[in-house]
Amino acid sequence: MRALKRSTSTAAILAALAGTAALATAAPASAASYHCTTSSYTVDDPSFNPDSDNWDFDVKLCAKRSGGYIYTTAKVNWDGPYSAPKNRFNKARFHLQTKRSVKGTDPVVKYANYTGLERALEHSSNNGNGSYETGTLKHKAGSSRYLADGYIELDWAGDGKGYRKPLIFRASPRV
Repeated sequence: MRALKRSTSTAAILAALAGTAALATAAPASAASYHCTTSSYTVDDPSFNPDSDNWDFDVKLCAKRSGGYIYTTAKVNWDGPYSAPKNRFNKARFHLQTKRSVKGTDPVVKYANYTGLERALEHSSNNGNGSYETGTLKHKAGSSRYLADGYIELDWAGDGKGYRKPLIFRASPRV
C-alpha cells in the first residue's frame, strides 16, 4: 500500500511540474493589442473621364503601447476605377505619424513617408482594387497618451500640379 501512495504522489508531482512547464512557455498575458480606427475618403481622378472614375480609400490607423514603446501602423484598402490605366500617378505616398495626445494640436513625435503606395496603386487588380500596409513606427513612450495619424498624398500623372490636397483620415484611439 505504501508503494501505491508513493507512485500516486509522484504522479501528482509530475502532473504539477508539467502544468508549470506549460505555464512557463505560454505567451505573456500582458501582450498589448492594437487600437484602431477605420475611415474613408473618395477622390476623383482628374484625368480619367469615365463615369466611375473615383478612388474609394479605406484607411485603418492603429496604435499600441507595449514594453515602454508606442507602435503605430496603417493599412490602406481601395476600390479604384475598373481597368484604370497603369501609371496614373507621378507619385503617391502614405504619411504615417505618431502623435502625443495633448490639449490643442497633437505634436508629431515620429513620422515616415511610405512611397510604396504608388506602386501598389498602379498594380491594382483588373477591378481596380488593392491594399497596402505601411511599416511600423516605434517610439519610446513617456507617461503621455499617444495615437496614430496619417494621410495620403497623390500626384496625378499629366496634370503638372504636384501633390494635391492631402486625403486626411481619422486618427486611431489614444493609447
